[in-house]
Amino acid sequence: MDVQQEILSLREQLRYHNKKYYDEDAPEITDYDYDMLSRRLRALEAEHPEFADPDSPTRRVGGTASEKFSKVVHAYPLESLQDVFSFEELSEFYDRVEGAVGRAEYVTELKIDGLSVALEYVDGVFVRGATRGDGAVGEDVTENLRTIRDIPKTLENAPHRLIVRGEVYMKRSVFDALNAELELHEKPLLANPRNAAAGSLRQKDSRVTAGRRLSIFCFNIQNSDELPLESHTQALDYLKSLGFPVSPYYPVFTDPKEVEREILRMGESRGTLDFDIDGAVVKVNSFAQRAALGSTAKFPRWAAAYKYPPEVKETRLTDITITVGRTGVLTPNAVLEPVRLAGTTVSRATLHNRDFIRSLDVRVGDTVRVRKAGEIIPEIIGVVPDKRPADAVPFEMPRFCPVCGAPVYEDVDEAAIRCTGAACPAQLLRNLMHFASRDAMDIDGLGEAVLRLLVDEGLVASAADLYGLTAEQIEPLARMGRKSAENLVAAIAESKTRDLSRLLFAFGIRHVGQKAGKILSDHFGSLDAILAAPVEEMTEIRDIGLTTAESIAEWRALDQSRALIEALRAAGVNFTGEKTARGDRFAGMTIVATGSLVKFSRKQINDLIESQGGRAAGSVSKKTSLVVAGENAGSKLKKAQELGVPVVTEDEFERMLQES
Repeated sequence: MDVQQEILSLREQLRYHNKKYYDEDAPEITDYDYDMLSRRLRALEAEHPEFADPDSPTRRVGGTASEKFSKVVHAYPLESLQDVFSFEELSEFYDRVEGAVGRAEYVTELKIDGLSVALEYVDGVFVRGATRGDGAVGEDVTENLRTIRDIPKTLENAPHRLIVRGEVYMKRSVFDALNAELELHEKPLLANPRNAAAGSLRQKDSRVTAGRRLSIFCFNIQNSDELPLESHTQALDYLKSLGFPVSPYYPVFTDPKEVEREILRMGESRGTLDFDIDGAVVKVNSFAQRAALGSTAKFPRWAAAYKYPPEVKETRLTDITITVGRTGVLTPNAVLEPVRLAGTTVSRATLHNRDFIRSLDVRVGDTVRVRKAGEIIPEIIGVVPDKRPADAVPFEMPRFCPVCGAPVYEDVDEAAIRCTGAACPAQLLRNLMHFASRDAMDIDGLGEAVLRLLVDEGLVASAADLYGLTAEQIEPLARMGRKSAENLVAAIAESKTRDLSRLLFAFGIRHVGQKAGKILSDHFGSLDAILAAPVEEMTEIRDIGLTTAESIAEWRALDQSRALIEALRAAGVNFTGEKTARGDRFAGMTIVATGSLVKFSRKQINDLIESQGGRAAGSVSKKTSLVVAGENAGSKLKKAQELGVPVVTEDEFERMLQES
């Protein structure tokens, strides 16, 4: 590839990744990899000015204003920062500054990893907020910003006009809690706090934003030239006095060596912070010197962002353990010999799933290379082959859940291994939520919040425990009173009468949804009959295939399933289906309807057969008890005659029903 082609290719790649990062909040590469692409392009453009392009990604802020929101033209540009990746490059920054304005003071701040916004106040009232966009035009997200508690909505003793720039972010603790909730409800997880913050702020419904509990750090007064301020530290102190949250610390140095020591100290603190940083920002303190230095088309010349390089260390993998999540997914985790990484001691790292382990061929005893993804989560990125022990063997995922002992199965859709245990302690809350849900046992008032309290207090360890609860046990729980407790106990008691089809769905048996539960209930009439039915018999039922039948057989064979069933039986939960309770005229019979029927549709006649205890089958065999033949009955009628199976017309079938 020649130089011009490489430049064009890099521009195309950067524009694509800018769109993914800034506009869609869904980056596909790491910040470091993006920075390296950008750096390569800048170097080539500097060497070959003949290929200059004013629209190059190196000369523009990456984002654009979305059509979802009204556009805001920034009164003061929201510039980006020039990135540096070594202290040598930072020294070049000092040389340029001091060559232009002489000796300078430098303020050092944490570089928060979030979404940049501008907040506008008129006479002390917050009137508008906008995203950075491309630096000149952003998106009006005022209503969403109003939901952030950190942002003051009114200011005392404020100037007539104030424009403040800040970085909206999501705390790590909030991010972890949100992902735990999403996992519980089997929804896609948030990728990282930065993307979560950006996606949350750009919601059309501000109620969604409010639920994401965002935060902000403010770091600049955009219209400082209109105020009697002489330095950046004065501006930050002034923002604090007005009630704005600012960087936790912003020391000032004149010696570049002290700046470098502070950058290293900040890097070591990353593991102790409740928010993400991806570097440290060094700014000239004096506003007068800033004005003299000016800006390029994209960056101010008075600031630089030192980006922490991704730190990679080698250590030994001593074990692989398995954790079971709230949805039953088995996740392998690496136990490591402790190693210092990005400011913290790392002794564990996620191995994601079986496919990840296979792709790297990670084995116990291996020497592995570890880094922190996004400076947060330790991850293994490779194995050092020549350091592998001779006795190391490939790792295999367990066949049984390490928590409850139930068999596991491969969830092909999610490339995951899941536990089948109906009473697995690791999945308790989610299983209880499903059991009590509207389409299952429909227990009014027994939602996630109440179930969480019952589990946390140790009152419920399985679905059967719900039926032993008393109002006296429930009343002391948070947000519960005597009346609420009595109503809940009554609702739980009422659920005992639910149809068998609902109970089957409530069990959470793999492949048994609402439809299969209804079919099984209507066909067998009782849970005991289902528990005793051979797999072959279940597969002969319409819409019940071999996969579903085998899943039921595996579930009912588990000790925990049998224990749950007996506990529910003792509690008085209904084990019979409504439909088969109407009659038993065809009890134990297998009946096939064939040919063109006049009085009944195929569904109607099958429902009638099952309503009287029979089984409606689709093919004739030695086990067939009766064939109902309409006009133009073909091969099924012939086979019934060959096997000596009784054959009746629709009229004769109707008389049989009337006899019942």
